[in-house]
Amino acid sequence: MKSRNDVNNSICVQPPPKSRGVISDVFKFFFNKPCIKTLIKFKTDEEKENYTKRILQRLGQDVLDFSVLNIHKIGINAPLKYVFEELSHWNGDSTCWPNHIATVERIGGKLEQIDIFLLGKKKYPFGLKNSFFGLKYIPLFRLNAIRIQRLPDYHHMDNARFLLYNCSGGYPIGIFSMYVRSPISSQGEKEDTQLFLVVSFNFYGKKELAMNRIIDKTWQCIHNRVTCNIMNRFKQLCEWRFQKIMDTYFNDPT
Repeated sequence: MKSRNDVNNSICVQPPPKSRGVISDVFKFFFNKPCIKTLIKFKTDEEKENYTKRILQRLGQDVLDFSVLNIHKIGINAPLKYVFEELSHWNGDSTCWPNHIATVERIGGKLEQIDIFLLGKKKYPFGLKNSFFGLKYIPLFRLNAIRIQRLPDYHHMDNARFLLYNCSGGYPIGIFSMYVRSPISSQGEKEDTQLFLVVSFNFYGKKELAMNRIIDKTWQCIHNRVTCNIMNRFKQLCEWRFQKIMDTYFNDPT
């Protein structure tokens, strides 16, 4: 028999507020400072390299062609299987994504291919065919699934599941992955599910631009703020929905 005390008291009691437009996206995802920091920072380059290798070994990917590999992490007080199912519902209706700025379209309604359009634009202005004055941004991102791990690999004990994509398009970023696993107590992890968001990229797909310190730091700052907001909102959404399920369960007289 389950006890109500098994449900973590820190679970959010309301969903994240929905963005209503481009300006709302800017304030909620770019200007807002989330309460939980998600970017994993390392004390030494060796520590970062070792951590990175462990993640990439699980994903089976090599990102040497990209200058930046950012890994964000957040704990979620909801079962891992449930969290992965929420990830699998990612689409243009999500309250956790700046969908008015970067509009999501699942091709054929499936996860295997996802196009993302800047401001929802699918055509260049003024009848231009392939670019806007040499700038290609349609689609902004094209995500093609490399692997979708829906069930945990029996070789591993941490119950990991993930979505892994190759990203091309107007602004190619190498790989994009949303990865969930069980907590590791020795690392101080307490929440039922640990969510990682992994992205490798160069500035506008060009390594020589990414090597420019000003451009690189500016872009990483923007990327990290948006990613942090996405993960905080996703945590809030999962915990709120799971609490509703638990409330229904415990209030059901049968």
